[in-house]
Amino acid sequence: MDPKEASLQKALNVLGKNLEQCSCQPLTGWYRDGFCKTDISDHGQHTVCCVLTDSFLTYSKAQGNDLSTPMPEFGFEGLKAGDKWCLCAPRWRQAFDDGMAPQVVLEATNIQCLNLIPLELLMQNSYSRPS
Repeated sequence: MDPKEASLQKALNVLGKNLEQCSCQPLTGWYRDGFCKTDISDHGQHTVCCVLTDSFLTYSKAQGNDLSTPMPEFGFEGLKAGDKWCLCAPRWRQAFDDGMAPQVVLEATNIQCLNLIPLELLMQNSYSRPS
């Protein structure tokens, strides 16, 4: 088994447990498999599973990353508030520093993001699933 396959099979979340699915509607992830998995070719580090808000989508667009405008030529319908999405760890950290970070689904956030974001920050912004 090559190292890339091995790293995908062992994907853990920031809580040290098996990585849970972030979203299939819309389909997210570096591999577009619903999980915030990563490998060395993922320079954006799409590892933080977030619940998007209108304010974050506006913020992201202002930073040059328009996630809300549909691009049908790429099969992208555009994102809206309430969608879950594997966000790049550096973008989440930037949004946090600017007071605009969306909430994080800890169970679906890849442990690899801890190289850039302390667990305490993620926990302060954790999403509680409705019961």
